[in-house]
Amino acid sequence: MALSPFEPRRLLPRLLSLGALLCVLALALALPVPAHAVRIKEVAAVQGVRNNQLTGYGLVVGLDGTGDQTTQTPFTTQSLNAMLQQMGVTVPPGTTMQLRNVAAVMVTAVLPPFAVPGQAIDVNVSSMGNSKSLRGGTLVATPLKGADGQIYALAQGNLVVGGAGASANGSKVQINHLSAGRIPEGATVEREVATPLQQGEVLSLGLNAADFDTARQVAQAINRAKGTGTAMALDGRVVRVRMPVGAGERVAFLADIENLQLELARPAAKVVLNARTGSVVMNEAVTLGACAVAHGSLSVTINTTPQVSQPNAFGQGQTVVTQKSDISITQQGGNLVQMPAGTKLADVVKALNLLGATPQDLLAILQAMKSAGALNAELEVI
Repeated sequence: MALSPFEPRRLLPRLLSLGALLCVLALALALPVPAHAVRIKEVAAVQGVRNNQLTGYGLVVGLDGTGDQTTQTPFTTQSLNAMLQQMGVTVPPGTTMQLRNVAAVMVTAVLPPFAVPGQAIDVNVSSMGNSKSLRGGTLVATPLKGADGQIYALAQGNLVVGGAGASANGSKVQINHLSAGRIPEGATVEREVATPLQQGEVLSLGLNAADFDTARQVAQAINRAKGTGTAMALDGRVVRVRMPVGAGERVAFLADIENLQLELARPAAKVVLNARTGSVVMNEAVTLGACAVAHGSLSVTINTTPQVSQPNAFGQGQTVVTQKSDISITQQGGNLVQMPAGTKLADVVKALNLLGATPQDLLAILQAMKSAGALNAELEVI
């Protein structure tokens, strides 16, 4: 099939565009990619600009018979009497109240930095007594206090409980947890927390983890972008930064330095062990020296069989049920496995997999390797 004289003209721009795209991709692949590149906002934060914890004690009303049993939780009745007295209602002394629709709860919230009066924040509500469920309840106005005892927010609203349950004739079915709920935007901020953002000529950046190299790189990156002498690393945790005078200039200044790029070196070798769940997590800097490991498992089995001891037909004894227990111990022999030295995380994982041990067993094996000097990493048990 012959091409018309116009078709080469149509193909030429497409070929040029494809060639230009291939050149751009080749240049992008040829450029070096910085390893461990992070921003300053990911490794440091302004000291004094943080969240504040708020707590309060209140009552949830409107429950469908799933509230506290007042005979076992007398503080619920006391709280209700105090609230009624504030509203002008006096309960006669000696009155026994069966409050099945009221529950005493603890209310918690997090006050974010720069929160202003009138701003709404989320609150968590948790039962303090023996309430069966908070589903469908309403939190009565509850003041939320900070660590200094001052009221910073006021919470009130309908609870959202992510669960369901039903019980009848001794049978019970429950999905998720019914003794705690959440009120989205259920509290209103009443007081502002002062921050050091507009105070003084300098601010301090606190690193998330103490590291002298990271502190030095943060100071150097700020000095390159904002001028020599702007930042100085005081130690492995704090970097002092000289700030501009104007309030708007400070916000723009912090926005600029938070987005500065850092090329961090490889972190210190560390292995984190969770003794409760058996989780083992290690970073890429972990290395392993040549060693030999023998691992064997020990299992104990207990079988209990009930036996009936019955007297003779004309005897005066009684039928007695006794328990017979058989205990057996089985120990599997562990072969001595030679583990080669590994300088990469993949080599370390491959060597540990040769043992065939469970995560719970690895807790003891890694600690023994550390004691023997074969594991080049810091162990942290959480």
